[in-house]
Amino acid sequence: MSDSFHVERAEPLLHSYVFDVERRTIRHGGTAFERDVVTHRGAVAILALDDQGNIGLMRQYRAPFDSFHWEIPAGTRDVIDEDPLETAKRELREELGCEASQWSLLGRFMVSPGWTDQTMIIYEARGLTQLEREPEGPEEVASSVHWLSPSALRETLRAEDAIDSTVAIALNRVFGTFFDRD
Repeated sequence: MSDSFHVERAEPLLHSYVFDVERRTIRHGGTAFERDVVTHRGAVAILALDDQGNIGLMRQYRAPFDSFHWEIPAGTRDVIDEDPLETAKRELREELGCEASQWSLLGRFMVSPGWTDQTMIIYEARGLTQLEREPEGPEEVASSVHWLSPSALRETLRAEDAIDSTVAIALNRVFGTFFDRD
């Protein structure tokens, strides 16, 4: 029996403007099984820090939870062949209304490898210049921008029932043990 797995077939189930869903038939040795997989172009996120060390966040409505959540600027890599850093620059301008002179890659992360191939590329942005926001879509238009110190953000996030994993990863990459109790 072989230890290798391979996709024998992929049947499209759903096509949307953000993601697709396909049913994959997987072969492992003499066994075949099916998995439904969400395919996604990938996304970027930005941890923006101003000259005072405040972190730029958005309070934005999310339909899956039917409520508002704290997020860092982020967006789908929806422009074909656009470099991820260019996507991040565009998203920072749209969502926080900023440009940055300094960019650092914080990492590339799988969102939830059990059911989606989506990856998130997270950047840190500093040396910010404030411009006009260019929000797109009703959620972004209705969102609010907040600049919080690390300590204020820590307390804000601790009060939440659940937080966005991209925020947690970005904060831990920049600040280390950000969520440890004082």
